[in-house]
Amino acid sequence: QVQLVESGGGLVQPGGSLRLSCAASGFMADNFARGWFRQVPGKEREEVSCIRGSDDNTYYTDSVKGRFTISRDKANNTWYLQMNSLNPEDTAVYYCAAGPSLVHGCFGRYIASWGQGTLVTVSS
Repeated sequence: QVQLVESGGGLVQPGGSLRLSCAASGFMADNFARGWFRQVPGKEREEVSCIRGSDDNTYYTDSVKGRFTISRDKANNTWYLQMNSLNPEDTAVYYCAAGPSLVHGCFGRYIASWGQGTLVTVSS
């Protein structure tokens, strides 16, 4: 069974940067999608970014395009979310995730593994 362990959350001022990491242990198919969701209280969990295992194509929700970058270290089965130009609307609990990938797209409806969540707070 795959376990995902996140790190890198914290408090940052508006305009600042953070990098989240997600390390996977256990067997995971290399062609799985890997990525990040976020959730604020009272709202649904939102997909933020995804990287497709088969070809490393990347996907971003519109609100983070140009500010966030997803990448992965295949050798260590770890992926990252570099977050720049953070604003208070980015405040949320961020969850890493992995699961079967769509042929056209990235994450499907089924997520095989979730991280425990890490809090990102953007505030002055």
